[in-house]
Amino acid sequence: MKKIFIDESYCIGCRLCEIYCQVKHSKSKKVLKAFKKDQEDVLARVLVEEIGFNSFAIQCRHCDDAPCIDACISGAMIKNENTGIVSCDENKCVGCWSCIMVCPYGVIKKNLAVKKVASKCDLCPDELIPVCVKNCPNEALKFKENKK
Repeated sequence: MKKIFIDESYCIGCRLCEIYCQVKHSKSKKVLKAFKKDQEDVLARVLVEEIGFNSFAIQCRHCDDAPCIDACISGAMIKNENTGIVSCDENKCVGCWSCIMVCPYGVIKKNLAVKKVASKCDLCPDELIPVCVKNCPNEALKFKENKK
């Protein structure tokens, strides 16, 4: 399975990965409209952390043994056995936030604007390369096979 990896020595903290993720998951799919009209439901599924002069993007790791799936009381967190992608079925999510509490990376967020549901990276399933990776100006984000 392909996963997103960060080379923090190239990350400049520009947050373009966050912006492109927000636009990709907005209603309008347009930068200005996403931040002017879709404001309530625009939520990045990648987060840029900054510690001193170091910055790095972090998003769902789509764990092989995903604790969010085991913690989910409604069965909303599921793993696609073919792709390995862990996703949240928003129609089943009841907003208990158990997934948020057990995520070892702290990357599952509360989407309270549209509906009380968990929101997380979905690896942009309709794209060949996730938009955060595709639009990283320094190529700090890489989309490659996970070698164990």
